[in-house]
Amino acid sequence: MRLALKTATYAAMHLTVAVAVAYVLTRDWRIALAVGIIEPMVQTVAFNIHERLWTRADKRKAERAEAAAA
Repeated sequence: MRLALKTATYAAMHLTVAVAVAYVLTRDWRIALAVGIIEPMVQTVAFNIHERLWTRADKRKAERAEAAAA
C-alpha cells in the first residue's frame, strides 16, 4: 500500500514538473501536455521497478546478515 501511494504521489509531482519544464522550453501547451503525460508515465513505471529492485536487494542483504549471524 505504501509503495502504491508513494508511486502515485511521485507520478503527480513528476507530471506537474514535466509539463512546466516542457512548456517553458516550447511555449506550446499541447506539446508540453503531451510530453508531460508520456514522460512521467514511463518514469513512474521505471521508478516502481527501481523501488522493487532496491527492496529485493535490502531483503537479500538482511537474509545474508541473518545467515552470517547464525
